[in-house]
Amino acid sequence: MLSCDICGETVTSESDMKTHLLIFHMENEVICPFCQLSGLNYDDMCFHIDTSHFEQNSPERNIERLGRIPCETSCKEDNTLQSTMEVNSSVYSACASNYPKSSAQSLPKDNTIKDEVFYSENLIESNKFLKSKEKQSGLSKTKKSIYETSYSPVECPFCGKIEECSQDMENHVKTHHGSLLDTQLEDCDQPLYDCPMCGLICTNYCILQEHVDLHLEESSFQQGVDRMQCSDLELAQQLQQEEDDRRSEEAKQEMEEFQKLQQQYGLDGSGGYKQQQLRNMEREVNRGRMHPAEFHKRKADMMESLAVGVDDETTKTSGIIEALHRHYQNIATDVRRVWLSAVVDHFHSSLGDKGWGCGYRNFQMLLSSLLRNDAYDDCLKGMSVPCIPKIQSMIEDAWKEGFDPQGASQLNNRLQGTKAWIGACEVYTLLTSLRIKCRIVDFHKATGPLGTHPRLFEWILNYYSSERDGNSKVVRTSKPPIYLQHQGHSRTVVGIEERKNQTLCLLIFDPGCPSREMQKLLKQDIECSSLKQLRKSVGNLKHKQYQIVAVEGSLSPEEKAARRQASQVFTAEKIP
Repeated sequence: MLSCDICGETVTSESDMKTHLLIFHMENEVICPFCQLSGLNYDDMCFHIDTSHFEQNSPERNIERLGRIPCETSCKEDNTLQSTMEVNSSVYSACASNYPKSSAQSLPKDNTIKDEVFYSENLIESNKFLKSKEKQSGLSKTKKSIYETSYSPVECPFCGKIEECSQDMENHVKTHHGSLLDTQLEDCDQPLYDCPMCGLICTNYCILQEHVDLHLEESSFQQGVDRMQCSDLELAQQLQQEEDDRRSEEAKQEMEEFQKLQQQYGLDGSGGYKQQQLRNMEREVNRGRMHPAEFHKRKADMMESLAVGVDDETTKTSGIIEALHRHYQNIATDVRRVWLSAVVDHFHSSLGDKGWGCGYRNFQMLLSSLLRNDAYDDCLKGMSVPCIPKIQSMIEDAWKEGFDPQGASQLNNRLQGTKAWIGACEVYTLLTSLRIKCRIVDFHKATGPLGTHPRLFEWILNYYSSERDGNSKVVRTSKPPIYLQHQGHSRTVVGIEERKNQTLCLLIFDPGCPSREMQKLLKQDIECSSLKQLRKSVGNLKHKQYQIVAVEGSLSPEEKAARRQASQVFTAEKIP
């Protein structure tokens, strides 16, 4: 009995084996067992083996290979025969591959059969010769066959299953893993998707998208790692640059805000009273509101006023206190009592100080009252109401004497030639330098409902009613007017009303009110609308903070020096 080395089928004779080989194994694809060459027909493959692998294919070569294998005497003779046949099967495998059996219908043509039969006979002769050599050399008791020694079991690349021969492994792969073979992907009709990053082929678009997302996440992670691995120097430089940019931006914003404040308070270098007066008069001429002859006349008067330092009185209105006294005595029936200050002139803003000169104009009003009071002749001897540039010069002189150094530094120790605002502190400094006794009272927060300041009204009432005045309805006191300052503006208090409903109203001169309106108060019958612009009730004064400067007498030279020393750290009396 003969057994087929390829499929294991047993036949009775050598002729039957030849037929079996031709029918079941010769028609399959031929692969060279030595170099894996394929794609040739049977005749060409035989010629290739005889010419290219003669030494590997010779029986003597196989016998020499057997001689190098350790042998044991415990092996049986049938194992020797099997080993000898397996050696020769390597020669035969050049003519048949480890594929499944073919049907008998796939026989080759006649001429091919003849060649194959001839070659098979040569194979049988080689096997007989090999058997005789094995018996002579005593190699029939080899422990392992040449096949087992030369070729290890095959492992499935997909599931890890181990098969003894490649034929069984091929059948296993085709049966259990056919869906994973490239040939099936090529024959599949469904669309295939290539990964643009690694070339992986996917049969489903969603799977490809998830696969690409993994690439992107890996890339993002790598970028994060690279960023974390940047040197400490680079990180420090980046942080320093960000800090420098932030400070530069803050400095720029501070400079812009400072410039706005300078412009608001007249410190932007655009000139002072004289420059503004000339520009505004030229503008009036260009608009046709002023005749050129009047322009030159007013310009000459202004230059003369600046030269002597005295106000030109073009904005002055006198006699209002006398007119108010007559009105309250004869007409006002809704007023229970009224207290008026000493005589005072009204000064309003002009083209030269419009928008910033209210503090200077209120000082002119206060000084016009003091110049009429004999109690201050010693302090103000030979003075007249000064013009605005002269007032600026007088405040600078007070700073030079040592008064209010902090206020001086805030205004750069300079007022002349600027449009800088002045407030209660500058008025107090100037009056004190003139040896006039005064005080600053700061009403720094509201003392009534809805942000009102009733304590301010009570303080002013006590100031004017402190003199013995009897029971007369209208009281003309010798008290000078009061300088009243709040945010953005200042005015002058010239009296206070006590109405029959027990409410209080201040009588206020506003430098923003022009002369033509103030002159309406000089009429015999003062209209209620004209008097209304003077009256300010508690509900009309709702600014957050108010400061007043009240004159109380004169100072001796010693008291002046003491107050100069006290002004090094300027403080005010606060109510409440």
